[in-house]
Amino acid sequence: MANDDRLISSSMLAEDEANEFSLRPKYLKEYIGQKAVKEHVEIYIEAAKRRGEPLDHALFYGPPGLGKTTLASIIANEMGGTLHITSGPAISHKGELAAILTNIAPGDVLFIDEIHRLNATVEEVLYPAMEDYALDIIIGKGPSAHSIRLDLPHFTLIGATTRMGLLTAPLRDRFGIKEQLQPYSPEDLLEIIVRSAGILDIPIDREGAIEIASRSRGTPRIVNRLLRRVRDYAQVRGEGKIDLATARAGLDMLSIDELGLDTVDRRILDTMIVKFRGRAVGLDTIAAATGDDASTIEDVYEPYLLQLGFIARTPRGRIPMPAAYLHMGYDLPKDATDPRQERMNF
Repeated sequence: MANDDRLISSSMLAEDEANEFSLRPKYLKEYIGQKAVKEHVEIYIEAAKRRGEPLDHALFYGPPGLGKTTLASIIANEMGGTLHITSGPAISHKGELAAILTNIAPGDVLFIDEIHRLNATVEEVLYPAMEDYALDIIIGKGPSAHSIRLDLPHFTLIGATTRMGLLTAPLRDRFGIKEQLQPYSPEDLLEIIVRSAGILDIPIDREGAIEIASRSRGTPRIVNRLLRRVRDYAQVRGEGKIDLATARAGLDMLSIDELGLDTVDRRILDTMIVKFRGRAVGLDTIAAATGDDASTIEDVYEPYLLQLGFIARTPRGRIPMPAAYLHMGYDLPKDATDPRQERMNF
C-alpha cells in the first residue's frame, strides 16, 4: 500500500486521530451529506428496530475520508450497541478473528476497515459467522481432528473498502446492504466546515469557509484538516478570524491551489506536459522523472487527476488532457479542443 502523508491526503494521518473523533457526528440527524445513503440507512435502522433484530450486515465502499467509519459509529449508536473497530491487515490469523467474535455482545457492531485486505483463511471464518451466527473451530490434528460449532450472539458486521473490485464474490454477496459513498458537494462541505468551526471554536465567515471547501477535494477529512491549518495561520499571521483573504493566504502558503492540487500533483502534470510534450508516457517513466514511487502515483495522485479530467489512461500510457494545460497555464496543443468551448456547444 502506498504511504501518503500529504496535507491533502484523504487517508487518516496521525494528527487527525486526536481531533477526528470529536468532530464526528454521533447520530444520523447530525450527519451531513450523502443524502441517498443516509436515507437508506435510516430506513434500514428503523425497520430493524421495529422487528427487534440487529441490522443486516452492511458494506460501505468509496474513496477514503468520506465517512465510512463515521457511518459505522452512527449505526452502533442508533442501534444501541457497542462499536468494535478493527481492520483487514490487523487480523492475520483465524484465532484473532475468533477472539473478537466471541467477545461481541448481542446487538453490537463489528467494523472491519479495509476488508478487502483480509486473509483468505480468515475470510472463510467470517462466512458462517455472518450467515448462521456461528463459529466453526477445528480441534486437534490429523485423523483425530474434529470440528465444533460455537454459537455467536446476533451482531452486525460492517465492512469498509476503497477497492470494491478486490473483494471476493462470496464475501461481497453476504452483505445485505451495499452503499457507495460519493465525494461531497461544495454545499455539504461548507456545512461541515461551519459545524467543525463551531465545535473547535474557530471564528470563520462564509467566504472563508467557501474558499476552504473549494480546495478540499470533496472530502470531509481533508476539509477538517485544512480548517485546522488555516486556523493556525489566522492565529499567527492574521487577526484570529478566518475570512476570505486569510483563507487564501493560508492555503497559498500550503501550496494548495484553487482545485486542491498540491506541489506533487502539479509536478506530475508539469512533467507530462513539458518533459514529455504531452505524448503518452508510462507510469514507471513518470515515476522516474518525478522521483516518486509508481504505485504511489497510481494509488494516491492519479485518481483525483482522473476525476478532474486532467489526465487519461490509454493503452500506450498516460496523457495530459486539455483541461490540464489550461490549469497549468500552458498553451493547448494544436490538435486539442478547448474544454471551455466544448461546454458551450450543446
